[in-house]
Amino acid sequence: MSTVLSVDSLPLPAGGQAPARDAAMPAAAGSRTAPLVQAHDLAKTFDVSVPWLNRVLERRPRQLLHAVDGVSFSIEKGQTLALVGESGCGKSTVARLLVGLYHPTRGGFTFDGQDAHAAFKTAEGRKLRRRIQMIFQDPYASLNPRWKVADIVGEPLKEHGLITDAAQLKDRVGELLQSVGLSPLDMVKYPHQFSGGQRQRISIARALATQPEFLVCDEPTSALDVSVQAQVLNIMKDLQRQQGLTYLFISHNLAVVRHVSDQVGVMYLGRLVELASKQQLFAQPRHPYTKMLLDAIPKMHDTGRARTPVQGEVPNPLNPPSGCAFNPRCPFANDRCRMERPALLDIEGVRVACHAVEEGRI
Repeated sequence: MSTVLSVDSLPLPAGGQAPARDAAMPAAAGSRTAPLVQAHDLAKTFDVSVPWLNRVLERRPRQLLHAVDGVSFSIEKGQTLALVGESGCGKSTVARLLVGLYHPTRGGFTFDGQDAHAAFKTAEGRKLRRRIQMIFQDPYASLNPRWKVADIVGEPLKEHGLITDAAQLKDRVGELLQSVGLSPLDMVKYPHQFSGGQRQRISIARALATQPEFLVCDEPTSALDVSVQAQVLNIMKDLQRQQGLTYLFISHNLAVVRHVSDQVGVMYLGRLVELASKQQLFAQPRHPYTKMLLDAIPKMHDTGRARTPVQGEVPNPLNPPSGCAFNPRCPFANDRCRMERPALLDIEGVRVACHAVEEGRI
């Protein structure tokens, strides 16, 4: 697991005032309408077997990797759900399932009451894709180095036929660049002329070009310095307040998650093990894995307390343990944990997949 930052260590924005972390978003809790985003039992299995001839000659069975295995959640309009967990837990696969880059092996995804994966296959799918966009992890790899910024940011507008006039396109690209803190004069430059933080701002401007309602952010700040992370996160929070955007935020950094999220889902080996509001999860984590992750964070005001490192290693996803996948690393595991896989249950307002929590042993 990558080193995490202190939850108090993110730099303040200009002016020295801390951002309003818990400010209510548009159409927030209390609305009786259905959530904008609903994932139902999402699963994705990859066949990672050796070639067929090798399997026949060597008498080897097929190998299946269950990257995502039955993930369900919902996101209210204007809210942010953060998915956290160690590398390889399936966070990025969930992101790609939601934007249609992968087709689910099982389950589905409903957007604004519409079956998104069914719609992606039809002529109407283009309209839906305008409403759902993605910000990728690596700003050095997600921008075409041979294209100018004007072409990169303007491509979605041309692809969806939103603007055809060259002068209007130039004006709109300039507005998008200004919305993320860049200058319209930057549109004649190439990606290599920008820093990592500036490149990620270009990626955000491109994602905003079609005026989407839902942004899937796959670790958008993990490749950036801490001070630059804060700048990009503040821009994203400001855009969310101004445009009522809904975010799925993928991260392994709990300091960033605490800064941006309304709800937090903790994933382990392709499954959600805990899903709670940000306040509940950071104040009173329930699942042993969540507690382990939070205990590993260095805290500025607890300098005398020894940190508890994350214990053990993530099991081989091609051969996961029986029962609860976390049982080899869990101090509360018993025979039931080793035999029976726990379901994600609603316990005192928090969804937790843990026999020990269910039985009151924690």
